[in-house]
Amino acid sequence: MMTEIVMNDTNTNPVRKIIHVDMDAFYASVEQRDNPELRGKPLAVGGSAARGVVAAASYEARAFGVHSAMPSITAKRKCPDLIFVPPRFDVYRAVSQQIREIFAEYTSMIEPLSLDEAYLDVTQNHKGMEIATEIALEIRTKIKQVTGLNASAGISYNKFLAKMASDLNKPNGQAVITPKNGPAFVETLPVKKFHGVGPATAERMHKLGIETGLDLKSKSLAFLQEHFGKAGPYFYGIARGIDERQVKPDRIRKSIGAEDTFAEDIDDLELATAELRPLAQKVWRYCETGGFSAKTVTVKIKYSDFTQATRSRTSSLPVADGGAVLETASALLATVHPFARPIRLLGITLSSLTNEEADDGRSQPQLDLGI
Repeated sequence: MMTEIVMNDTNTNPVRKIIHVDMDAFYASVEQRDNPELRGKPLAVGGSAARGVVAAASYEARAFGVHSAMPSITAKRKCPDLIFVPPRFDVYRAVSQQIREIFAEYTSMIEPLSLDEAYLDVTQNHKGMEIATEIALEIRTKIKQVTGLNASAGISYNKFLAKMASDLNKPNGQAVITPKNGPAFVETLPVKKFHGVGPATAERMHKLGIETGLDLKSKSLAFLQEHFGKAGPYFYGIARGIDERQVKPDRIRKSIGAEDTFAEDIDDLELATAELRPLAQKVWRYCETGGFSAKTVTVKIKYSDFTQATRSRTSSLPVADGGAVLETASALLATVHPFARPIRLLGITLSSLTNEEADDGRSQPQLDLGI
């Protein structure tokens, strides 16, 4: 076990101890747990129809290149023996609550990102334990005992590195990145693997000669702000192993959104409308996963010259399903056609969120899942 550094150089403020817990192939693992006939077989949770999308894949399926958000037809082509099962979000939420109760035995500083992952700040913890790696091991052991499922964990002094560490020894493992090793770890990491750097941003970085954390570190703050706007300071910090974001328990979520930057600009309405489908499926899946409903649908359009427009529609009743999201988004997109310029990016955001599971019928606080 690696020695944990408890104090910073000034010896006045304790270095934070952050754990990122990530369930291994959560939805698929629940299905395999509950149906022994599925164990050891390539499994996808999601719809098997031509326009279906994989919500989660078992590790047996991942060996064939199947992953979440992949079109079901592509997944089936990669893995002809792939078994599809429909999602059971009520069961996933119940299991997630069991896991959350285990977290609460150790700390009240819990920031859920989704049903299957969360940040924990255990700098000060209910059991007075000094070693965060021991806390992570205990939590993972209890999760296995209570739910029968495996969890992985990353331990570090900030959220970014804890998140990165949780992927190092998956599945069913954990890793620690200490303050001493953090900056060097980041320098060797390809930027495309950075949490918070999506495919489009990674491609932009590559065009600027930024391939690794060391390349990113070589760029000035002004340069990063010029090319990445508000994200510039964040990239500047994490390139140096610095992330000052706090673990925020039960943050308020105002919206759920997804967007995509196209390889080539689009100027045809039919093609642009087709690109809305996976975005609608993605945001609706977030709603189903978290038990939320939304009354406002917003479409974001970014043109080839980087100017952008948004169109929104709010209904008195929540949107019924993913199809309703797509229908509304498509109608909103049509209001800006013919397009002023070709489109380089489209996005869909759901807002005016409420918790569907509220049993008193009143409007509930909006939960921020960190999506």
